[in-house]
Amino acid sequence: MSMYKENGKCKYIVAMGCLVKRYKEELKKSIPEVDLWISIDEYDKLWLKIEELLNKSNPKNDSLQYMQRVITTGNSTAYLKIAEGCSNFCTYCAIPQIRGKFVSRPMEEILEEANKLANNGITEIIVIAQDTTKYGADIYEGKGKLPELLQALEKIDKIKWIRFLYAYPESITEELIDVVRNSKKICHYFDIPIQHRSNKILKRMNRKTTGEDIEKLLEKIRTEVPDAIIRTSLIVGFPGETEEEFDELYKFVEKAKFDKLGVFAYSAEEGTPAAKMDGQIHFNTKKSRRNKIMSLQQKISNDKLKEKIGNVYEVIIENATVDAKYYMARSYMDVPEMDGVCWIRNNKSLKIGQFAKCKITDVLDYDLVGEICK
Repeated sequence: MSMYKENGKCKYIVAMGCLVKRYKEELKKSIPEVDLWISIDEYDKLWLKIEELLNKSNPKNDSLQYMQRVITTGNSTAYLKIAEGCSNFCTYCAIPQIRGKFVSRPMEEILEEANKLANNGITEIIVIAQDTTKYGADIYEGKGKLPELLQALEKIDKIKWIRFLYAYPESITEELIDVVRNSKKICHYFDIPIQHRSNKILKRMNRKTTGEDIEKLLEKIRTEVPDAIIRTSLIVGFPGETEEEFDELYKFVEKAKFDKLGVFAYSAEEGTPAAKMDGQIHFNTKKSRRNKIMSLQQKISNDKLKEKIGNVYEVIIENATVDAKYYMARSYMDVPEMDGVCWIRNNKSLKIGQFAKCKITDVLDYDLVGEICK
């Protein structure tokens, strides 16, 4: 890093994030070139600390003006964080140690930020937290307030699409499903990290649900919201996972036919209970299990996408290819940079951020191909 200072490309180096929170003293010794360390619980003080750094090196420096949030997700989409930390204490996860317990933001504060985003041209809001379904329980007398928050966001005129991610299965209520089903703005998209199907593995993970409960929830969502897109994430190779338990998971994925699915090979996090468990599994076995499920999911995904051929969807135009032959767009079925896209031949003049009707004509692996409806 020192070479960047030496050649004049930068004056200060600032390090931020989870690693700073957890290993600040070790990092300071190994990277002395860093001028400022910002932990994840100090983000709200970022500009104040930068101002202090500048004033320290240049006492005559004028105070920095308040800097508004910078949108890095394009001109139309923004993530809206509704809580910090996590109190679920899954045995494989270090987030509670790093970020602390789950703390919800007041609803008024969230809505104020959402209104500002809308006034700055944002038309798609993606609600996030470590567990969005726990929102409000810690500050509103034990009652989860995600359905109420989503309905309040829905009233912001300039917002066209609303999504929420990381909804833990045990907290997806009938009320929440009803709110999604009856909404014209909330995308019929459920991101539900289930991690496994085996009850023994779920218990070792300290998850708060069972495989049977998960199956009932999936059936309920698909019955009540027939066009719902369901995404999940899985962990294979968790300590103690037998061939039989992996086979149970594989057969479950085969039966459940998730629209979107990500698989992670278990990786031990320092300081977590799972890292000390008996039955740690060899890397090659974990990799093989991951590849097996991903291969299965690729076929499931392709079959599901083929079912969309001939359908018409509203899409948001996000970008264009370098040669300008195609637009890249998304429908309600896709989260940016996480899911696929829809490729649309550039035979009409469209603006980035514009919404348009698109007819699906073909599929490409995990992507759709379409044409703008006349």
